Amino acid sequence: MLNSILTLVVDTVAAILGGVLLLRFWMQVVRVRPPSALGQFIFQLTDWLVRPLRRLLPGVGGYDWASLIAAFLVILLAVGIQLALFIGFSVELLVLMSLIRFFEWVFYGFMGLLIIEAIFSWVNPHAPLAPFIRALNDPLLRPLRKVVPLIGGIDLSPLVALILLRIALMVVTSLIMSLA
Repeated sequence: MLNSILTLVVDTVAAILGGVLLLRFWMQVVRVRPPSALGQFIFQLTDWLVRPLRRLLPGVGGYDWASLIAAFLVILLAVGIQLALFIGFSVELLVLMSLIRFFEWVFYGFMGLLIIEAIFSWVNPHAPLAPFIRALNDPLLRPLRKVVPLIGGIDLSPLVALILLRIALMVVTSLIMSLA
């Protein structure tokens, strides 16, 4: 039972920190500034890890690679703790499980952003966070909106994006598993 509690705590802390690190990276890719309170939360939560990594990994191509690598390191640590508790440590298994979890977090993060935008569009399209979420989703939805027509005035491109993200996750997971 103690191992399960420790796993829950490690997973929760890693998911929050890793998710915020991935959000920080995506905000830089999309070139969107968060609302000030959210921005302060994101940067205060992650600066302790990102700043030292930036000395080793400067931004190349205008991207904050330190945030992305930090997210992977958080996953690596969380998976390593879980392996040590339950299965036993294996470098090959650690790398494979960390890669799978990394891509799960990336794809589920995109799915979460799409769901949040859909909720905003139904409940309050003029909410203070709505333009921020819309800007984060725009690179995913813009190409789909050119292909998926409005049906009865309803934009189905978020639904198509959710299905495509789920398919992409299945493909990536199977590719990683085939490396084993």
